[in-house]
Amino acid sequence: MENSTRTVDKLSWPDLVGTKGEEAIAAIMKENSLLKAYTVYEGSFVTCDFRSDRVRVYINEQGVVTSAPKIG
Repeated sequence: MENSTRTVDKLSWPDLVGTKGEEAIAAIMKENSLLKAYTVYEGSFVTCDFRSDRVRVYINEQGVVTSAPKIG
């Protein structure tokens, strides 16, 4: 019987630091379509709950990724 559950391949994407936020989201979603990635301006308030299907991509005012996006 085939296993229908997909495991998470990566937990973070340090290679995306310095890229544009939209490009980072596209790369993450292409790699794993089960994840929901979105941009957040650095310094913004966010919830502290952990979600295994969420990736926050922190960007600066120029839209550049400032820290490694990670699942959570």
